[in-house]
Amino acid sequence: MSLSDADYLAKAHALLARIEAQVDAWLDEDVVDIDSHRTGGLLELSMPGGSKIVINTQPPLQEVWLAARSGGYHFKWDGARWLDREGQEFCARLSHCASEQAGQALTFSA
Repeated sequence: MSLSDADYLAKAHALLARIEAQVDAWLDEDVVDIDSHRTGGLLELSMPGGSKIVINTQPPLQEVWLAARSGGYHFKWDGARWLDREGQEFCARLSHCASEQAGQALTFSA
């Protein structure tokens, strides 16, 4: 599904904001120590143990990219949610990657 540039940016930036809010809540609740740093459409999560997860918007392709220890994933908006080529939803993939890298169960919600 193709979005207007404005709709893509709104959805992609809302996704990054939800991730930041979840990380901030975990810090406030002393659940896990993840540092987040956002520059424009790039969000970097510094995980316990020194690994990183990078989430990056790709406006020309209307995609959101996720880079983690387990690999790189590209997500497109399907009209209802961000899906990768295998049909995995973004927050499910991010939750799996973050849990693996943090060494504890973490769930990001869509």
